[in-house]
Amino acid sequence: MLATKLAHAAAGVLVRQVQAGAQAVQLFDPAVGCLGPEDYRAFVLPHARAVVTAVRAAAPQAPVIYFGTGCAGLLEDMRRVEPDVLGLDWRVELGDAWRRVGYDVAVQGNLDPVALFADVPEIRRRARAILESAAGRRGHVFNLGHGVLPDTPPDHVRALVDAVHEAC
Repeated sequence: MLATKLAHAAAGVLVRQVQAGAQAVQLFDPAVGCLGPEDYRAFVLPHARAVVTAVRAAAPQAPVIYFGTGCAGLLEDMRRVEPDVLGLDWRVELGDAWRRVGYDVAVQGNLDPVALFADVPEIRRRARAILESAAGRRGHVFNLGHGVLPDTPPDHVRALVDAVHEAC
């Protein structure tokens, strides 16, 4: 089956990243949010779990992050992949997502990347709101809910990093 071959290839790439010095790896599934829960469970979950299992067996020292976009309705099922860290995009509130998946898994996220086009006070306010939602729990990795968008002002990225460092 094609999905099995793709999972094997993805696991191989992630393991090679660890062998090359990566301290953590991420299985990134940008289109997973297009699926409903039944299709996710049938066509994605077993293969994503196989990737995480294979990476963990070959490179147990490296945490595995599992991240998808638009997947607020799939969080409980994505948790069944058993990643070390579950990445969250900006479409789900951090505290609510953590309650749903359980506090025994780390979460990464989830500032909307568009927020970096706002003025610096607004960027700082949004960073504080996410950190307050994490409530100081161990296992929160502050991150954007996706990547840095083109034309994002570099000084706004610096302001975000500074705001997070000052708060932590």
